[in-house]
Amino acid sequence: MQDRLTIQGLNVTMEGTGPAVVMLHGWPDTPALWDDTVASLRDGYRCVRFALPGFDLSQPPRPVSVDEMCALVGAVVDAVSPNEPVTLLLHDWGCFFGYEYAARHTSRVARVVGVDIGDTNSGAYLKSLKFKEKLMIAGYQLWLALAWKLGGLLPGVANRMTRFMARTIGCRTAPEHMGWQMNYPYAMQWFGSYGGLRGVARVGQVLGPQLPTLFFFGKRKPFMFHSPRWLAALGTTPGCGVQGFDAGHWLMRQKPALFNASVRRWLDQATAPMAPEAP
Repeated sequence: MQDRLTIQGLNVTMEGTGPAVVMLHGWPDTPALWDDTVASLRDGYRCVRFALPGFDLSQPPRPVSVDEMCALVGAVVDAVSPNEPVTLLLHDWGCFFGYEYAARHTSRVARVVGVDIGDTNSGAYLKSLKFKEKLMIAGYQLWLALAWKLGGLLPGVANRMTRFMARTIGCRTAPEHMGWQMNYPYAMQWFGSYGGLRGVARVGQVLGPQLPTLFFFGKRKPFMFHSPRWLAALGTTPGCGVQGFDAGHWLMRQKPALFNASVRRWLDQATAPMAPEAP
């Protein structure tokens, strides 16, 4: 059974009972990304999901700043779990925005599950990339940022650019569910649009040291979205864990059984009541 709320004009869906798990997808996805994960969790957790602003193609474009995105996530968290902190389950740009919300409102987050995006705004990450990898990252991201800029004047061209790049990097979302409206985070990154991305929190200072974190990453990619140093530090932090899959960027689609079982096991261990001490 599903419950629905409308928060800041967005449809928020809740399924299941138990501690709240707020799920944020990334580019170029929708809340449907988490369908299998919800099915595996809803008998013990209340799964909460919504389309990021602008990612529902039935609605007008809606770019938002980092501050506005954090305010939206906060409004959802406060509505679905006013008295208890939530678990954040994050992928791609959902990681970026979810990590920033967690850094600003640590008391409202119990733990974080991050998928394939780690310390991408750290100096360690930039140093870990080879020159060719930096060119590849800049190439696909600038392409998508340009598609955003063209969207208002040439939406057909911008959509074709977006769908071409999605296919090129291995996304198998149906083309009709992808559009240039989803690309504004790349315009934020490269053009400083909507306030840009300067001044955001350093992931390594929040995930692990302040919040228990489980991090998944795909090994079968031309480049990683985390530094080896951060991965090693997180993997040796009590209460945290890392797991690499023989998969690409969309782990929950490529290895659904393994991914969902791993998430469920970690959450069950983290939320299990402590046994009473012997008298």
